[in-house]
Amino acid sequence: MHWTKTITISTDLNQATVRTCLQTWLLPKRIQGQLRQGRRLWVNQVPASVATVVQTGDALTMQFIPTDFRTPISSYQPDSATGIEILYQNQDLLVVNKPAGVKAHPNQPAEVGSILNHLAAFLQPTGQAPYMVHRLDQQTSGAMLVALNPVVVPILDRLISSKQIHRTYYAWVWGQFTTASGQFNDPIGHHPTDKRKRWINTVDAQSALTDYQVIRQTADQALVKLDLQTGRTHQLRVHLAANGHPIMGDPLYDPRAATVPRLMLHAVQLHLQLPFSTDLITVKAPLPENFQLMT
Repeated sequence: MHWTKTITISTDLNQATVRTCLQTWLLPKRIQGQLRQGRRLWVNQVPASVATVVQTGDALTMQFIPTDFRTPISSYQPDSATGIEILYQNQDLLVVNKPAGVKAHPNQPAEVGSILNHLAAFLQPTGQAPYMVHRLDQQTSGAMLVALNPVVVPILDRLISSKQIHRTYYAWVWGQFTTASGQFNDPIGHHPTDKRKRWINTVDAQSALTDYQVIRQTADQALVKLDLQTGRTHQLRVHLAANGHPIMGDPLYDPRAATVPRLMLHAVQLHLQLPFSTDLITVKAPLPENFQLMT
């Protein structure tokens, strides 16, 4: 089993070495080394080294094998593909509109019912398979990024960690804001008494940044736009709850959750740089009906 990737060299990499190309595309050093040692690099179908100089229009081919990756094989059990809504797809990745109440991924090997199980069934006729990159909490809806081969998984991970993949959320929360926009910067760690939760300023807290903008405000509720600058577990839910604005319907952090039909948190937009490219795209997930009804 192997995966072959051929990239046409763009003008910004004219006269670059193959090594520079691999670095620019954010391939981990370990994989770069394995491509070099395995002699699995070609330019215009001629064997190449990392020192080979390429020109605009050249075809650089890389051949990847399972030992290049920590998780080379996607083993999610196929489930029904009914209801899958694809917002964007190319040969390397897709963005799916995840419904609220559906788990992002299974926790056990034979488990089904998650969005990745549904995508395994959806992709089965094409011979492709889903690889986990970006998680959404079970009760959160909206745009979720999924890789379609193991080659782009480490690249997408690095794009996320370097903030070249940007996530925007909408949430209905309790209470009124005194400012139209701002930032929550409370560090987040494990809750001291409840292992299911996270909380601010705990012993093991790590830095966390969330920007907010008030879109609409009523007497006791607000629709806010949220931009993640970091990616801590439950970050949005904790930042809002700890600052007096729990997300409506949050089973862990909203004392009035039983009065709301769902967690009112939706991943409305993904802005990302495509792997092996300088192209930037923005993918939007339409607001669910219950969000629109509240507006």
